[in-house]
Amino acid sequence: MAESTVEAARAAPLVPNSPIAKIVLIASAIFVIAHVLLMIGLDTPDKITFDEVHYVPAAKQMLEAGTPAPLLNPMHPPLAKQFMAWSIRMFGDVPFGWRYPSVLFGSLAIVAMYLCGLVLFASQGAALATAALTFLNQMVFVQSRIAMLDIYALTFDLFGIAAFMYGFQRQRPESAFALSGLAFGLAGACKWSGFFPLGVCIAIVAVIRLLQGWRTQFADANADDWYRPDRWPDFRYYHFALCFILIPALAYFVAFLPRTGLSVGDFIEAQRRIFAENAGSHPPHLYMSSWPSWPLLMRPIWYQFDKIAGDRFQAVIFLGNPLILWPALAALGICLRDFIVKRRADAFLILAFYLGPWLAWASLPRTIGFIYYYLPSATIASLALVYALTHGERAPPRWVLWAFVLAASLGFAAMLPISVAMLGTSMETYQRLMIFQSWI
Repeated sequence: MAESTVEAARAAPLVPNSPIAKIVLIASAIFVIAHVLLMIGLDTPDKITFDEVHYVPAAKQMLEAGTPAPLLNPMHPPLAKQFMAWSIRMFGDVPFGWRYPSVLFGSLAIVAMYLCGLVLFASQGAALATAALTFLNQMVFVQSRIAMLDIYALTFDLFGIAAFMYGFQRQRPESAFALSGLAFGLAGACKWSGFFPLGVCIAIVAVIRLLQGWRTQFADANADDWYRPDRWPDFRYYHFALCFILIPALAYFVAFLPRTGLSVGDFIEAQRRIFAENAGSHPPHLYMSSWPSWPLLMRPIWYQFDKIAGDRFQAVIFLGNPLILWPALAALGICLRDFIVKRRADAFLILAFYLGPWLAWASLPRTIGFIYYYLPSATIASLALVYALTHGERAPPRWVLWAFVLAASLGFAAMLPISVAMLGTSMETYQRLMIFQSWI
């Protein structure tokens, strides 16, 4: 590619002919629509369910004066529980109060995926399809309606990923990388696994800088390459330290101030307890599963399954929409092919942020795992689907993307009786949806 063409590609706007005001307007509309839909039936079930038993009492404890003892749920950082505590103070110690912040962050997660799609594909249509598939994948929907920590960490991570993807394509990425570091620090302050995408970013920058140090270059280089010897010419080591070490560390430390104050000793002790609680052995759990099984949706988690009356049950299952997450595996294969054969930067970034948070669990010495650990990778999988249906080699006509979204919505609708406790389900519907014995 000629030098002038490469320079033009670098200077291209986020989305041609899409002013910032339009992007903000669309993002706001996505937030409002998702927020309204996620709110429906939020206070059902009207009792603590599944892991809410750990986090709701810990959040309520934060509202107590002084330093309570013993500290509840010391195995996770405090930020997500602090959001729950503020909501309980505002709305009361009721199901709505426990769960409303999850709705708020779940709605923001959909917006963040819209931004990821916008940055990667430079197309409003592709970005909107990304947001729609994220909402319809069932995992984000269910996790946005329960008082657990994962949706908080996911949302901060997705904004961090969007900022990193934006900076990745710019010659001067410092501001975008700093914003991503801030978001990742806040994600880790919700749950340590929120740091996994930060590790992905550090690895990406390190690999690119290493190749640049070796003066590596492709013989047929073009503007779509994931690696270029002239990428980020003014990005120095101190920028790296500031964006990916100091800013995340400061954000993480600030999140502990309500618990530990400015005491460095208390802060370090809190980290020791988090590590000890997570590194220790855990007894077997009915719904535990191993990381290789998560993409195949082999072992879901029943957050609730209670008999109401007669043949009616309240049910909430964390499974994932098979009409999205199974085809996503083929889409990821297309991304892998285009990364290897065509060296495409967009395919590379999708693979990195899908594989990193998932495979990180394989390296940890935990004796127990659950499919909701797959939530970040399952969410990024929406980008792989949109890529395969719009940007991959021999991509189908654009209408196929929206036909796929429609088909995915039918799968989502079919699962609503076992996703929204308010709707209820019959034993007949339950048995029809349980395709595999391992889903029961």
